[in-house]
Amino acid sequence: MGGAALRLNSLFEQLLGTPLPVRIRAWDGSQAGPPDAPALVVRNRRAVRRLLWKPGELGLARAWVAGDLDVEGDLYTALDLMAGLVWERGENAKSLTETLRDPDARAAVRGLVKLTGLPLPPAPPAEEVRRTHHLHTRRTDRRAISHHYDVGNDFYETVLGPSMVYSCAYWPDPDATLADAQRDKLELVCRKLALTPGQRLLDVGCGWGSMALHAAREHGVDVVGITLSQEQAAYARKRVAEEGLADRVEIRVQDYRDVTDGPFDAISSIGMAEHVGAERYLDYARNLHRLLVPGGRLLNHQIARRPHGDESAYHVDEFIDAYVFPDGELEPVGSTVTQLERAGFEVRDVESIREHYALTLRHWVANLEADWRHAVSLAGAGRARVWRLYMAASALAFERNRIGVNQVLAVRTPQSGTSGLPLRARTWN
Repeated sequence: MGGAALRLNSLFEQLLGTPLPVRIRAWDGSQAGPPDAPALVVRNRRAVRRLLWKPGELGLARAWVAGDLDVEGDLYTALDLMAGLVWERGENAKSLTETLRDPDARAAVRGLVKLTGLPLPPAPPAEEVRRTHHLHTRRTDRRAISHHYDVGNDFYETVLGPSMVYSCAYWPDPDATLADAQRDKLELVCRKLALTPGQRLLDVGCGWGSMALHAAREHGVDVVGITLSQEQAAYARKRVAEEGLADRVEIRVQDYRDVTDGPFDAISSIGMAEHVGAERYLDYARNLHRLLVPGGRLLNHQIARRPHGDESAYHVDEFIDAYVFPDGELEPVGSTVTQLERAGFEVRDVESIREHYALTLRHWVANLEADWRHAVSLAGAGRARVWRLYMAASALAFERNRIGVNQVLAVRTPQSGTSGLPLRARTWN
């Protein structure tokens, strides 16, 4: 006890106006704080400098990715305890400027500077990508997708397992295997789309080809899968060839805006629309509507954020934007439904599967932690740390209902008004 940790604990409590819910273990080996709580390991003074120069989520993320901060004990428990300080401060939280009007807070900052020094701000970790604003042009989307997905197929195999599906699984029960739950998700999508042999399916954001392969193999459809990732496309094409489905599945490196060889009988978009951007979403929906035959179905599987009281005040998550999904944007599910209908779709079903994503993410984190050294050798320590934090924090966000995920089934209903759905449509359950 005592030493730098006691001083840090006291100064942070003074600055934040509340006791820290976790222990602190400082660079000199000292510890302070609740003895039974996980420890926030402050490996060096640079970690505190990062927080002083960039208070809040981004400063914490930079320190974590650089290895200046770590957690000793259960990561989920630590993140859960810190959520109130970092992610859930609410609309009435004080800004840094307002906080520093308090004499005690100013004194705490002076104490932290005295303890750690305050030279020029530490350089951000190499894994950070910064955007000035969200353009969502073909060029910027291609670059953002490459940042996230071209990390290395071997790394993703370590995290995702043999299914190579990077979206929410569909769990029959919590004790099922990840592979079975991902298979059930792909089958659920196929049933919602009512795929039959000989139909054409467009899989937008096809990833490593799992949906395309499942639909062709199990439902006899011809599939065009598109992605902006060169590494994903190469991996998917190899899988297609190995399964002898090259005559049924075509994988392209192509932007959804550039697909011209419609019409398709069905379109699946699984975990892709988060990359589209709010300003481009109506164009996205109109493009997919244009590519469908009358009566054709779209299954849009997409993460959603909770709506805020003042939508104009919404800001993109700094950590996610800088390290995980550059230019990614989450919108409320109501906004998604509205835009799809504005584009001409008739939305027929919306299913929330929020809890399923929490389970999926916990399995991915377990995969990463179980083969940590191998993952670091493949992607580097910084990148592996990004994925561990991002997936663990996201699991908690789904569990605490801060974000959700929904499957929206929409139809390009013809002028006759015949949707093609049965009177009791949820036969897929």
